[in-house]
Amino acid sequence: MTAPGRLASLDAFRGLAIAGMILVNNPGSWAHVYPPLRHAVWHGATPTDLVFPFFLFAIGVAMPFSFAAREARGDSRARLWRHVAIRALILYGLGLFMTAVPRFDFATVRLVGVLARIAMVYLAAGTLVLFLSRRAVFALMLAFLFVYWALMALVPVPGFGAGDLSAEGNLAAWLDRMILGPHMWSGGRGVYDPEGLLSTLPAVSSTLAGLFAGDFLRRGQVYGGMRQAEAPPPAKQAGASLRLALLGVLLVGAGHLWDLVFPINKPIWTSSYVVYTTGWALVTLGALHWQIDVRRWRAWARPLEIYGMNAITAFVASGLLAKTLILWRVPDGSGGTTSAYHFVYETGFASWAGPLNGSLAFAAATVLFWFAVAWAMYSRRIFIKV
Repeated sequence: MTAPGRLASLDAFRGLAIAGMILVNNPGSWAHVYPPLRHAVWHGATPTDLVFPFFLFAIGVAMPFSFAAREARGDSRARLWRHVAIRALILYGLGLFMTAVPRFDFATVRLVGVLARIAMVYLAAGTLVLFLSRRAVFALMLAFLFVYWALMALVPVPGFGAGDLSAEGNLAAWLDRMILGPHMWSGGRGVYDPEGLLSTLPAVSSTLAGLFAGDFLRRGQVYGGMRQAEAPPPAKQAGASLRLALLGVLLVGAGHLWDLVFPINKPIWTSSYVVYTTGWALVTLGALHWQIDVRRWRAWARPLEIYGMNAITAFVASGLLAKTLILWRVPDGSGGTTSAYHFVYETGFASWAGPLNGSLAFAAATVLFWFAVAWAMYSRRIFIKV
């Protein structure tokens, strides 16, 4: 049962994002992956490129609900900010631990990454939300996108000039090489970091866009767990879902238009990518809201809700388990050894489904395994808040 004031469709949306992260991060073999389950090579977007911005968007949607609940309990803005800062530090620490395992080589450990980006974006967005008016936050959300575009288009990069959006020649990648050095993705051997420093600026806008969607839903009080007598008329609730989805369609179109001059690109998190992925997030949240919170068709989405209630736990644990299986050497049956990860894929999946379908089956089984863990935690009312 969803707690009063909790947005059930948001739990499902967050769970969808985490299940998607686990699915695309855990193929049986990276040599055998269906194209939609890969990131775009550079410019452009695949369904996989929606997963991370969906999660950042969900963080923003949750802010009006979580902050209002804490203020109702008597928390001051200063105390709320301390909560945000501590949570961001924990997320960053978890991310640093995940990248450091197993060697803990702090000369080359990656200082940025998925959890580090979540931490930085959450801290920045939370600070803005707590201490600025919504009008100022909205203006900054747009400013971040246009300032980032201007920087990437106009600031010259040594050896490449201005406006070069290649993997090596863009401003964000150059700054990461200058500042992070060996602490980048691939131990500094790559020329860019997909969760780099400058590209965190537009990523903040991804979360702030979610904030305004959350404000819209909270203003109408159209969330799960309300008493029926208090709920707005069904037509009004359905109208809220439709408005989210229609705005999403407009933003998807706007993202495509912006793509003509500033290409949609996940590794450098371009402004067009923010608009495009925010559009799809609104369409998806609108559809989930209509089905789950308005029509009360809850049964099909229950696994997603359960995933969403321990989202970070599932993400961190799945990443650590995958690393453990890759490092664990087991006999390969021919006198040598192989990783336990590869052994499970080959013997348990590729042996009967083939390399490509076996790789997909391995990833799907991983998602189901972590759902079983999340369900066991949910059934015991264990919710690890990070």
